[in-house]
Amino acid sequence: MATLSGVGLARFAYTALMPQMVHAGWFNGEQVAYLGAANLLGYLIGALAAAPWAERMGAVRVLLICWIAVALSFAGCSLPQPMAVFFVWRLISGIAGATLMVLGPSVAMSAALPQRRATLGPLMFCGIGVGALLAATLGPVFASVSLSAVWWALTALCVLALWTGWRCARQIHVPAPVAITPTHTAAAPPTSLWSMAVVLVFLAYTCDAFGFVPHTVFWVDYLDRELQQGSAYAATQWAFFGLGAIAGPLCAAFCATRWGWWGTTTGAYALKAVAIGLPLVWAGFAGHAVSGFLVGALSPGMAAITSGYLMQLIGPAQHKKMWGYATAAFALLQATSGYLMAFIYASTGSYRQLFVLGCAALLLGSLLVASSRSAQTLRS
Repeated sequence: MATLSGVGLARFAYTALMPQMVHAGWFNGEQVAYLGAANLLGYLIGALAAAPWAERMGAVRVLLICWIAVALSFAGCSLPQPMAVFFVWRLISGIAGATLMVLGPSVAMSAALPQRRATLGPLMFCGIGVGALLAATLGPVFASVSLSAVWWALTALCVLALWTGWRCARQIHVPAPVAITPTHTAAAPPTSLWSMAVVLVFLAYTCDAFGFVPHTVFWVDYLDRELQQGSAYAATQWAFFGLGAIAGPLCAAFCATRWGWWGTTTGAYALKAVAIGLPLVWAGFAGHAVSGFLVGALSPGMAAITSGYLMQLIGPAQHKKMWGYATAAFALLQATSGYLMAFIYASTGSYRQLFVLGCAALLLGSLLVASSRSAQTLRS
């Protein structure tokens, strides 16, 4: 419920609604692009603040507050209003959504039996894809009534997720995150955290944060308004993205078992680069569907794959600290990319250049990951 609300609805539902907001006359194309980036800025704030908030107030209480905040942000977006006010609502949804994404899986994993955690890990990130799929399927239905009806439907969905998640979360008593940190983490030598291989993988992860923004923020608007394919076509393609986001986390563990962490991570970055650039060379329905499905699969899936590879490189004792750094860097590059790409679109009036940038960023990421094995071998 936390991943469904935090990213599946709070972020990806807006992606599906961007062209509808332009068609309804609420905002123009440049404004909806900048409002999409507002959520990414909020995600950066929430990713950095989640752990301190949990230590101060308790993880479960913070989860409840953030669920309420996301629901309120949807309700606040249900009427036409000045861009500055809408920006605040989208910022709030980003802050609360990121906090749900950070704390929700942590609380769930802490409450699970050790033997079930390997199964639970991929399953809980499937909520991202479920949220995107709900937005793609329910959005057009309610949009036929009014744009406000879509926002109220999203509010109702988030309230349902709040009620379901809160019912389960209040039965869990999890200590503050600092209390569950292994006691031997601090004893690890500081120099073991940043090897050349780790730096390369870390930089690759920031390339992913920069490169996947065109699909996760601008994809539906690109298909609907720039390619003039219509809202039904764009919603169908967004459903393929949602299906991919459901399948991706489930495939990550299987691929790592079959090809190893280095091979899986390198292949995932290279495949995502191809998928992001695919719409520029294969513009039909099948090309858009393959592109959307693969990028969807490798959005939540990439976090699981990169995290697993870093775990192999530095071990479990140092992993939590490193993954905190990686998450913060990812959120920073994601927000930076959102505003840069919104500016490029506002300057050129086309999304095509954004897919070129995204493809190039992931190609660079794949080269960095591919080089990490040599760096690790030289260090050994």
